[in-house]
Amino acid sequence: MSVTGSIRVVEDPRYREHRAPRGHPECPERLLAVGQAIASFGDRVVPLAPRPATREEILRVHESGHVRAIEDAVRRAPGNLDPDTYVSPASLEIAELAAGGAIEMARSVARGESRVGLAAVRPPGHHAEPGRPMGFCLFNNIAIAARALQDDEGVGKLLILDWDVHHGNGTQHYFERDPSVLFLSTHQFPYYPGTGDCTEAGRDKAVGTTVNVPMPAGCGDDEYVGALLRILVPVARRFAPEMILVSCGFDAHRDDPLASMELSRQGYLEMTRIVRALADELCEGRVALVLEGGYAPSGLVEGTTAVIEGLLEPPPSRLSRSPDANAGSMLHTIVDRVARVHRDRYPDLGAA
Repeated sequence: MSVTGSIRVVEDPRYREHRAPRGHPECPERLLAVGQAIASFGDRVVPLAPRPATREEILRVHESGHVRAIEDAVRRAPGNLDPDTYVSPASLEIAELAAGGAIEMARSVARGESRVGLAAVRPPGHHAEPGRPMGFCLFNNIAIAARALQDDEGVGKLLILDWDVHHGNGTQHYFERDPSVLFLSTHQFPYYPGTGDCTEAGRDKAVGTTVNVPMPAGCGDDEYVGALLRILVPVARRFAPEMILVSCGFDAHRDDPLASMELSRQGYLEMTRIVRALADELCEGRVALVLEGGYAPSGLVEGTTAVIEGLLEPPPSRLSRSPDANAGSMLHTIVDRVARVHRDRYPDLGAA
């Protein structure tokens, strides 16, 4: 598939109609920062209109009681589903539009209408469990999109990479018994939501297709880039996905107020280059990203700019060299913990 020099992006002002309580970090203004970054690329970014996910598409992932609980809460809105997760009068409609936007963007990539895509949607989704909204999330956008690809587009094996600073518990729990989906998460640990230790490795016939990379507070570009090169790359090569989806949070940025990581613009650029090169090698370049967290305007602008820049660059001829993982370093400790759990299944895990 040839490089088009453009990227499909789902962006819609309606996503700002999910109204936050005063002072809540998951607020409509987040998308102003993301939109500023998108606009800087001009016509190299091709808009893609979202549409609401159907009830059938949502119920592939979520229990009917989950949907009814949101419907009931919205009828009484504004209000909260838990201490972190709120609804406003338009929240159900906008959450359906977020899930549908993720589906349409992923479907565009799967069909070859675009090589890469970004869905700049809200509310975010990766904490939403099959039966429980939580962590700012109502519907699990990336899980709904993944299932739509498999059920409607004939895509078989999928890799979901979650680099949000928080563990994607909802995505993991939905797919942890499904060997057709490899879920790999890098996240600050221990931290909200408390899940994501490296010993959580999948269940039943899908043991090994959940790979958690818990990282201590203070990790930055070297640790994230090194973890992708030493863990993601060998695991993905062994799994051989047909398409890559990314839960693309920007809350590991050094400016983010909700976490304690140190990623920079350059770190997000290098991570995007790794994913792009891996996709070119394994699945005809097919990559679709869905916005998750990110609560500092500077982090959202820098992260979104870096991701789009990395997706628009000419394909890298080879993967970059991993930062050193000397004994005693944070990177060595991170990789070693994961390797102890998974090396029998992925013998090359940890190699530079």
